[in-house]
Amino acid sequence: MGKKTKAEDYNIIAQRTFSDRKRTNILKKSEQSAIVFLLPKVPKFISPNLLTLIGTLGSGFVFLAFVLGTYVANWYLLFGIIGLAINWLGDSLDGRLAYYRNIPRRWYGFALDIIADWIGIVLIGFGYYIYAENDTQLVAFAFVSFYGWSIIISQLRYKITNQYSIDSGFVGPTELRFIIALILIIEVLLHGSIAYLAGLITVLLFVINIIDSIKLLQLGDLKDKDQD
Repeated sequence: MGKKTKAEDYNIIAQRTFSDRKRTNILKKSEQSAIVFLLPKVPKFISPNLLTLIGTLGSGFVFLAFVLGTYVANWYLLFGIIGLAINWLGDSLDGRLAYYRNIPRRWYGFALDIIADWIGIVLIGFGYYIYAENDTQLVAFAFVSFYGWSIIISQLRYKITNQYSIDSGFVGPTELRFIIALILIIEVLLHGSIAYLAGLITVLLFVINIIDSIKLLQLGDLKDKDQD
């Protein structure tokens, strides 16, 4: 038997680590390639649970960036990009590391991931609430609410189809992080633009949730008919 090629190693790791979920986001291939590259390099003392904590701390870093941007200087918002990167690192590698090491805790990990995601988005939303002007703080509340709605949709879809997906079509958490990072950069360059951009993203999230909710109800109706 010859040595495995890099492509074969990649396929083995990818099959092992991504078998529990379906991804449809635009950056799927690039993201999975990055995860497969990073997994073997994670030190043994770092556990999946520690990565979950690191991801949540990344969201806390975004919150801190908003606070500093409010009370110190606007350019501190750029530190939020570092926080988003840390959040991606922890959130994207935690469950994948468990599968890579053959120590998955499917339902515990599933529950922990949802809880951590919710805490993370609340931290980011609350940070923006502090930064936003009085008449635009409602956008922060709406964003957190609609993101929570999207989490509920993903869980209901899982219940109905038995197939777990965290994406809404071509948009997933990774794309959302890039969008938030872009908004932070534009806000530093054009102070005040965040109100309009955050409002636009919130409206788009609302529309996506409406579409996904309709599709979810249709799936539920089809499943009921199949069981009759």
